[in-house]
Amino acid sequence: MKVCQLCAVDFTLYHFLQPLMQALRAAGHEVTGVCARGDLAGKVEAAGFRVLDAPIRRSSNPLDLWRAYRALVRLFRTQAFDVVHVHTPVAALVGRLAAARAGVPKVVYTAHGFYFHEHMPLPKRAVHVALEWIGGRFTDLLFTQAEEDAETARRLGLSRGPVHAIGNGSDPARFRPAAEEPSARARIRAELATPPDRPVIAVVGRLVDEKGYPELLAAMRNVNAELWVIGERLASDHAGSVDAAIAALEGDEATRSRIRFLGYRSDVPDILRGADIFTLPSHREGMPRSIVEAMLTGLPVVATDIRGSREEVIEGETGMLVPVNDAAALSVALSRLVDDPSLRARMGAAGLQRARSIYDEKIVVRRQLQLMGMA
Repeated sequence: MKVCQLCAVDFTLYHFLQPLMQALRAAGHEVTGVCARGDLAGKVEAAGFRVLDAPIRRSSNPLDLWRAYRALVRLFRTQAFDVVHVHTPVAALVGRLAAARAGVPKVVYTAHGFYFHEHMPLPKRAVHVALEWIGGRFTDLLFTQAEEDAETARRLGLSRGPVHAIGNGSDPARFRPAAEEPSARARIRAELATPPDRPVIAVVGRLVDEKGYPELLAAMRNVNAELWVIGERLASDHAGSVDAAIAALEGDEATRSRIRFLGYRSDVPDILRGADIFTLPSHREGMPRSIVEAMLTGLPVVATDIRGSREEVIEGETGMLVPVNDAAALSVALSRLVDDPSLRARMGAAGLQRARSIYDEKIVVRRQLQLMGMA
């Protein structure tokens, strides 16, 4: 079959969709990526895939949406895909409408976490639920990552076809504990001038406020550890800025000196091996891969009690869950792990076992191919 993997930006295509694309190709299908091209599209092409450009912007501007819709209708008619598989909110909505207009035989939607969530104001939440319901009239198969999202989709009728929770995963061959890669831990710590015995907390995620950075930076004032921040703000990102939270640290040199903003990194597995604790205090998620990768690296996790994260982290066993937007609770949880190496080791080992048993990306990819009838 001719399969289109559609998303808004090539960051998603490169970092998240390649394992699925590779599995589809290995099963004998022709796979094409479609997104707004950027610097990472060439890397996907270097892996042997076609990447077609589409004028998709992460924007709710009606004119931008119309342009993307028109362009996708033309592209789908020209390419005659058998399956269009859509990802990310804007691309998913516009892509499903365009696929229906172009007569694509099968439309699959993976919701990597619905944009609406429990902490969103009711009027705004209602609008986004309505948009998902409309898109669902043109969805033959809906995948969610978290079971909680699947239950919500079934209850609200967000697909005309079946709904399945597929989970999320990463590659255990890349994300391994420091004990299996001791040189990586030593190298990263030397590179960052971090003493071998200093507790290090890592966070991986876009540098935007909904990832919980303001609360995390505030919490670090009372946590006796170093923080490594891996990630940057994407040019296409419309989420709130963290500039004010970072600026607030300028008068607190004792805290600021313990926080390293490392930006975009291609060596995340090694960086995680150099850390002792992982945190993700997001306001909303689908089913975060970063937590899976941290667990595969053998790190205990402190996350917010939100959908997806609370499915991955078993409270008191593989990590701790704290309320959203609660810097004090975050500080207490992180400090408890910083001060107790044996607790870190116990939770990290439990997380590693859990991640290897159910969050291997091969399991997740195989499940998708089987449910799509394309294995």
